[in-house]
Parts: sequence; structure tokens; C-alpha cells
Amino acid sequence: MIQINDQLISLDVFSQEFVCNLSACKGACCVQGDSGAPLEKKELKELAKEFSSIRPFISEKGIKSIEQQGTSMKDKDGDWVTPLNDGKECAYTVFESDGTAKCGIENAWRAGKTTFRKPLSCHLYPIRTKRYPTFEAVNYDRWSICSDACALGKELQVPVYKFLEEPLIRKFGEKWFDQLEIAATELRLINQKDETAK
Repeated sequence: MIQINDQLISLDVFSQEFVCNLSACKGACCVQGDSGAPLEKKELKELAKEFSSIRPFISEKGIKSIEQQGTSMKDKDGDWVTPLNDGKECAYTVFESDGTAKCGIENAWRAGKTTFRKPLSCHLYPIRTKRYPTFEAVNYDRWSICSDACALGKELQVPVYKFLEEPLIRKFGEKWFDQLEIAATELRLINQKDETAK
């Protein structure tokens, strides 16, 4: 583990490699899973406030689900998440002609209609964060549907933390990310010394 402020960061964030391969997975993370995308408390208000701007970018089915369940909801574990369509894909999901799932929220953001890009949990994936009383865990999450992203990351030699530079800065700030990069450099030097000593 590496500690920056009160965040404890798994070494997998530095050692594992990852680059989203949307052409291979077709956005499966928007469709699969037990519940919707996890939401931070501040995002609950943002989603409710911005829904009228996001609404034109989601499907009629999604609109109906959101009207019935709300712009956010609590799942069976009591966590705030995005609602689902019939227990399947996130209600904010839209499908392209080739079946690729895209985020309607992000489509609205790209069109300049909202300042809310998408839930941080989606933007940060495959990193998951969890707040505990005295620290926040920052972990790499392994999911079989992302095997193509792992293969592409390995091919391009892009560590998880580097692929997620933008969302990590969005969550923790630029100074925090600068410290993360220093830690990554130090870890590389340690690993190089270990390899040389073998």
C-alpha cells in the first residue's frame, strides 16, 4: 500500500495495466452488474439538478425508469446508485447501432449541455474507492468483462493510474496526482533494483 493524505492506494494501481477497449467489450460495464453505478452524495443533487439537460440524450425506456425510480436510488445494500432498466442496464445508457453501450450523461456533457460528465465511479473504473472512518481505500477492481482492456493496457504498457489520470485528478486534485506519480517513480526504481539484484 501507498499512502497519500488519508488515501491508501493498492500497489495494483501501479503494477497492473489497463486501457479501455470499447470496440471489444461494447460497454459491458454499463449493462452488467448487480446494481447501478455507485454515486457520491454530492452527485445525487447534481443528477437531479441536471436531469432536464440530460433527458434528451437518454432513451424513452431510460426516462420511464428514472421517472419511476428517481434520478438516483438506494440498492439492496443501502448504497446510492443510478437506477436500472428492468434490472439490466443503467437507465442512463444508450445503445448505438452496433450494440455498443454509451453513457447518455456523458453524451450530454460532450454536447455542452451539462457540466456533470458522468458518475465518478464510472469515470474512475477499474479503480474503486471506499471511505472508512479513518481512511479512504483506492483499489484496482478485477472484472472478467475487462479482459480485453487488460490485454490492450499490457500491449501499450499503460499502468492503471496513468490511464485514469483525468478522473483521479477530478476526484483528488492535481497535487495529489503529482504525489501519486512520485510514488510510481519510486516504486519503479525499487523494482529495477530488485531485478538487478536477482
